[in-house]
Amino acid sequence: MSHASVGVVIATRNRAPSLARTLRHLLALPERPPVVVVDNASTDGTNELLSREFSEVRVVALPSNRGALARTDGVRALDTPYVAFSDDDSWWAPGALSRSAELFEAHPRLGLLSAKTLVGPAAEPDPLNDLLATSPLGPATDLPGTQVLGFLACASVLRRSAYLDTGGFHPVLFFGAEETLLAYDLAARGWGVTHCPDVVAHHHPDPSPRTGRPVTVPRNALLTAWLRRPLPYALARTRDLTAEARHDPDARRALREALACLPAALRARSPLPPQVERAARTLDTASTATGATA
Repeated sequence: MSHASVGVVIATRNRAPSLARTLRHLLALPERPPVVVVDNASTDGTNELLSREFSEVRVVALPSNRGALARTDGVRALDTPYVAFSDDDSWWAPGALSRSAELFEAHPRLGLLSAKTLVGPAAEPDPLNDLLATSPLGPATDLPGTQVLGFLACASVLRRSAYLDTGGFHPVLFFGAEETLLAYDLAARGWGVTHCPDVVAHHHPDPSPRTGRPVTVPRNALLTAWLRRPLPYALARTRDLTAEARHDPDARRALREALACLPAALRARSPLPPQVERAARTLDTASTATGATA
């Protein structure tokens, strides 16, 4: 399989030094993938850096911050059949993209492949790896790896046609824990979503905590419930966040932001088909026991 079968999309905003490191790793890969950087209206000289040091990289400069939707602009800018996402602090191991292309070619129903993620200079396994590998959804005869309904965006490879079939990341969520909804939508259209640990991504996050995640993650989890899950489930998750908001200011803000977005979520509401809802409930049960979900 030619390296040109897999392109890489990076969405970035105001992270020029980290982005430069990521690009150096990607452009040194033996696969030498085509790379598209989608800049979410950075003000730190990102575009100047790209023009000066990375002229071989295609740049899509957005006039405003589109959050996770910027990845969709990048997917549309590529014409490769498969697309790997990197963040501006992550890159792919040598051979990973070639291996992912082989898996997509061998499994026509595969829509998204979640890789094993190694974190930091010590290449420590991300705890999510084990969670995904032991997903109670198990294997499928026509798919590689283990079936999941969650993934890490910066360690995922997608079939471009499947991604565009779903519409990509959802505009209601903007950014933060946006992956579950995309996994739901892929599965609802019959695409396989699996974890394949023989494909490896490296993630070198900034050690300082990213601002906003204590708010965006519960906000988007609740909006995802209203967008795709049964009404009793969405109401129960709303009650849960409301109870938490009584003593947690982050939860209070998350609830407030979710309620502001709720009319848009209700307009876009499309409950999962029965087989995908059953899979989601299986994961709900597992998360109650383990405190996490795959």
